[in-house]
Amino acid sequence: MIDSSEVKVKSLQKALEILNCFAEKQPLGVTEISEKLGLYKSNVHNILTTYKAMEYLEQDEETGKYYLGSSIFPLCRALGDSFSITKIAIPYMQEIVKKVDEIVYLAIPHEDEVIYLEAIYPSESIHPVRSLLGERAKMYCTSVGKSMMAYLPEDEVERYLSKELIALTDYTITDKALLKEELAEIRRNGYAFDNMEFEFGIKCVGVPIFNRHGVVEAGISVSGPSLRIEEKRKSGLTDVVKKYAAEIEKRL
Repeated sequence: MIDSSEVKVKSLQKALEILNCFAEKQPLGVTEISEKLGLYKSNVHNILTTYKAMEYLEQDEETGKYYLGSSIFPLCRALGDSFSITKIAIPYMQEIVKKVDEIVYLAIPHEDEVIYLEAIYPSESIHPVRSLLGERAKMYCTSVGKSMMAYLPEDEVERYLSKELIALTDYTITDKALLKEELAEIRRNGYAFDNMEFEFGIKCVGVPIFNRHGVVEAGISVSGPSLRIEEKRKSGLTDVVKKYAAEIEKRL
């Protein structure tokens, strides 16, 4: 959580709060941001224009709304590179891709979300994919998120479950009792499964990665079209991801 007493430059705080709005939704217009943050439209407009000039944002010519620009990507890449686990995990993620021919993601927990640090794609994939690199997602609706959430301290899980669970698809688990049952099952099995809970048509297998102190530090997942991630294939995928997660843990 941000300690407001440590914030010395209020104008910078305001500008970053505006930029952070785009982590939740985009595109966004001046009025939406102004109402959300309680700021004057003129101030919001000036800040957005500055971000656009520096290519942190781009603007839709028809709607006038803004969305994240190309200057954001190098920051996401630098963030991923700053974590030692990224450098350790990449070779093993590449091995997983070779064996399963699906996308492999690396993510870390952050409050009630996951942040995606790295993604490795099949070299001969013929289907366009949407990169999640640098994006965030709620823990409860992703395999990698649930795999980490299952091993968090009980008080953290309870605090997390005190919040509203919003359905992203018809398959998203929003019943907190059912989610608790699933977390218990994840602890028994050592992996989590995303049955199109985050995005319709996409299924994922996720496994937690523990540091030498037994604390969840990250997670990796295999993601692919639901037609390819069938029930009969899930066991094989899980075995592969578990194997390489264990190898990553040895080096942490």
